[in-house]
Amino acid sequence: MRKMIKITSIAFLTLMTINLTGCGENEQQVIRQAVAIESADGCHLCGMIISGFPGPKGQLFNKTSDISHKFCSTRDLFGFLLQPENIRQVKEVYVHDMSKTPWQKPSNEFFINATDAWFIIGSSKNGAMGETIASFSKEKDASAFSKEFGGKIYRFNEITIDVI
Repeated sequence: MRKMIKITSIAFLTLMTINLTGCGENEQQVIRQAVAIESADGCHLCGMIISGFPGPKGQLFNKTSDISHKFCSTRDLFGFLLQPENIRQVKEVYVHDMSKTPWQKPSNEFFINATDAWFIIGSSKNGAMGETIASFSKEKDASAFSKEFGGKIYRFNEITIDVI
């Protein structure tokens, strides 16, 4: 009897595992994290070497790939992201948190989820290829940046192709 209960328990657990992992609607979505921008990485949009420029950078993951697409500026990131053929394919988007890292050389350890960030568009601070979009984790830091360097504050979902 004990052997039968043990076999039944194992069979039940196996079936539950198959049920939980095999059903498309119940599959857990794996959230990826931003990865380091290496010295030789090129921008997914323009091809320029990313690390050679000041200002916030960005990266994103598509729903169907584990490859991080890296961008030399947040402006290039949004330029790519907001294209109709790309917007539905993107799963995660990350930007540098300029509340915590220097403008001249943003650190890989300070990426934040772009959907939670505060953005400044139209400031006098330049990134790769000129004007860029400053990104901050805190509204107060975005506001202080805007007062010093100009520009308007936006949330992620307010940024459209017309705005940039």
